[in-house]
Amino acid sequence: MANIIEIECPACHSSLWVDVEKKVVVQHKKSKKKTFASFDDLLTKEKEKKEKVDERFLMARDLEQAKKKKAEEIFKKSLGDK
Repeated sequence: MANIIEIECPACHSSLWVDVEKKVVVQHKKSKKKTFASFDDLLTKEKEKKEKVDERFLMARDLEQAKKKKAEEIFKKSLGDK
């Protein structure tokens, strides 16, 4: 029985299936991961992702503050009705 292992290329992230007994590549599959033209492109994409995450965090914080304010108003109103 063939002993086949899967290896991922650290450079291009392609998958290789190697028969370790025969020491041959049985199959290969190209990566679906994006490769960037340059390191600067990668840095730009990561900076954009970080900005989007920061923006979503601020929006979530504002929403939570609005919910808290509304809950406090309802609580004060219910205390005033008694």
